[in-house]
Amino acid sequence: MKKSVFLGTLAGAALLAGYASAGTLDDVKARGELICGSNTGLTGFGAPDASGNWTGFDVSLCRAVAAAVLGDANKVKFVPTTGETRFTALASGEVDLLVRNSTWTFSRDNDLKLDFVAVNYYDGQGFMVKKDLGVASAKELDGATVCIQTGTTTELNLADFFKENNISYTPVTVADDAEAQRQYMAGACDAFTTDASGLASTRATLPDAENHIILPEIISKEPLGPVVRHGDNNWGDIVRWTFYSLVAAEEMGITKANIEEVANSTQNPEVKRLLGLEGDLGAMMGLDKDWAKRAIAANGNYGEIFAANIGESTPIGLARGLNALWTQGGLMYAPPFR
Repeated sequence: MKKSVFLGTLAGAALLAGYASAGTLDDVKARGELICGSNTGLTGFGAPDASGNWTGFDVSLCRAVAAAVLGDANKVKFVPTTGETRFTALASGEVDLLVRNSTWTFSRDNDLKLDFVAVNYYDGQGFMVKKDLGVASAKELDGATVCIQTGTTTELNLADFFKENNISYTPVTVADDAEAQRQYMAGACDAFTTDASGLASTRATLPDAENHIILPEIISKEPLGPVVRHGDNNWGDIVRWTFYSLVAAEEMGITKANIEEVANSTQNPEVKRLLGLEGDLGAMMGLDKDWAKRAIAANGNYGEIFAANIGESTPIGLARGLNALWTQGGLMYAPPFR
């Protein structure tokens, strides 16, 4: 889901990183379409519906970037990528941007020559089990069979957790999370481990979701975020500040519904700068003054996007937790717009 560490993949993507077009903004404008690398289908984060329309938490960021750059949130082509193909697709120029629940790590930032421009979801690895297993903690999984995707940091985290707690397990290795789900449902493993958000997404698609629980332990840090090619700083700035415009909008109480009212009545200098009413922040990145206003209007602020796609009122049912605003005990914090 997040983390292939095969040396061949790393080396191949690193070589392709030399492509790193220095003018992604110009390419996107000339094409009239943003090409966004997405998941092959992760409910709530990025998946096409029956009509082929892409929706989800990550998808909404792609649409916000398209709105900021092209003036239309629908001018996006979504390219499904797997854990093994996603970074190569970005480095080679097949996609302009990768927004696909990918974990920011040292080697990906440096060895692959890619830039993670922000964290749009703070996550961690967890475990899901059937209720009838009678387990309330991952520390009670001594002797369990665990479905795990091979060649990933998930696999390494799992080994560390069981070793640290002096308990044993038998891995049931699978090629991807889809196979892990099938094996788990078929009873081939007692537990399924991946990002906690991925577990929640998977559980939401099960016919008997109420019979499965996500255990309380989070055994790793998985900061997920949008990725661009190293070397095109202007494009990285555009993606970074588009994301932060959504966070800032939530901080400032700007929503999809009230954005015009706020624009017409605000006396707050930072709100005016964000919405293009004062100064010209967009020109610093090669965009017009209304770039952020369009990004926010596309699908709402960060909190609205979270609530609509993966929040507690959705089948996925994720609480804000670390992804709450800094003013509400979370880690989400937008740098100043000035």
